[in-house]
Amino acid sequence: INMAQSLVRPGLRWAVVGSRKIDSARHVLAPRSQRRRVHVERRLESLGISLPPPGEPKANYAMTCFHDEDRSLYISGHLPITAAGELLTGRLGNGGLSVDEGYQAARWVGLNFLATLKQELGDLDRVEKVVKLLGVVNSEDDFINQHLVMNGCSDLFMEVFGKEVGYHARSAFGTNTLPLNVPVEAELLVRVRRAN
Repeated sequence: INMAQSLVRPGLRWAVVGSRKIDSARHVLAPRSQRRRVHVERRLESLGISLPPPGEPKANYAMTCFHDEDRSLYISGHLPITAAGELLTGRLGNGGLSVDEGYQAARWVGLNFLATLKQELGDLDRVEKVVKLLGVVNSEDDFINQHLVMNGCSDLFMEVFGKEVGYHARSAFGTNTLPLNVPVEAELLVRVRRAN
């Protein structure tokens, strides 16, 4: 399921960003209002969270796609890659990974989202709203707790952005395989504040 394809409306203008710095998401937008800022960088520091290096697309797609009319930033599927560059693998259920291990993998997916957002926007306070998270969990047939796994990503967004910005719509699906045998892959949609 491709969230960007499912939500796109015809006739709207898009700017692709991701594999290189393009001004569309970072510079074109101007301030819309003087809302109270979240100061995400300070919150990350207070939580003892360090972001992993941002990833790069491995094929003919962009990491992000920005739609300027409604300030939506669509983020391609992200995988659980640790700060050390380790790709987490495994399947949930039937003697495989535990729910807690899946939760931690989903949290790493969230941290990789934050790294991508930081790279694209320059400032995580530019995230005005986390709109929609779509998570897919690599599951054995007997595994039914995909929602608990994806809490790892959702809880991170609430910790980092707070409820006003971080509270989001979400779907969690199970599948019997994912690329590279990762336990979790997810897509993200956020709304972006206009830049100064």
